[in-house]
Amino acid sequence: MPPGERTDQKGRTRQDLLQAAARLIKTGVVPTLADVAAEARVSRATAYRYYSNEKALLQDAALDHAAPTPEQLFAGDASRNPIERLLKADAALRKVVWENQNQFRLMLARVLEEAAKANGFPAEPVRQNRRTRLIEAALSPARDRFDDAVYRRLCAALALVLGTESMVVFRDVLQMDDPEAAEVERWAVEVLTRAALAESEQSRGRAKAGAGKPEKRRHK
Repeated sequence: MPPGERTDQKGRTRQDLLQAAARLIKTGVVPTLADVAAEARVSRATAYRYYSNEKALLQDAALDHAAPTPEQLFAGDASRNPIERLLKADAALRKVVWENQNQFRLMLARVLEEAAKANGFPAEPVRQNRRTRLIEAALSPARDRFDDAVYRRLCAALALVLGTESMVVFRDVLQMDDPEAAEVERWAVEVLTRAALAESEQSRGRAKAGAGKPEKRRHK
C-alpha cells in the first residue's frame, strides 16, 4: 500500500475509534479502550497503538464531537469564493479551539509527549488533522484556480494559521486578546490565499506563453 493510502487508512482507523467512543458515551457509559475497540471492530492492540489510555481517547472524542465536519460546515453553501469559504472554516475552528482552550492544551501536551518519545516519528498518527480536511473542503469549489504545487503550499501554510498551535502563539507568546488574534488570523488567511491565486495565475500565463511559441528548428 502506498504511503499516502497508509496514512489515510490510519486516519480512518482513528476516526472509527473516536466515533465508536462517541456512540458509547451517548448511551450513558464511560467506555474502556476494550469497549471502544469492540464497538469500532478493531483489536485491542490496534486501539492501544492510537491511545495509551481511556482518558486520552475520551478527551479526543469530546473535542472531535465539538469540531464541525466539512460536510456539516459547508452544507448548503453555494459559494465558490475560496477566501470566503476559508474564513468560514477558520471562524468555525477558532470558536471550538478558543472555547475549549484547556482541553486543547492538554491534548497538545499529550501528543507532544508521545511524539518526543517516538523521536518525532510516531508509528501511528497522533493528531486527527481536522484543519486539513476543512481547508481542502473550503478550497474544493475553486481547486481548478490553483496550480498543483501552489495548492499544496497553500494548504500547508494555512495549516500553520488554523488550529490549536496558533491559539497558543497568540495567547502565550504574543499575549493577544481574542478579537486582535482573530483579526490577525483572518488577515493571514486572506493574504496567503490571494498570493496563491496570483502565483497560480502567473504560472498559467507562463505555461500558455510557452505553449504558444513556435518550436525552433534545428539546423544540421
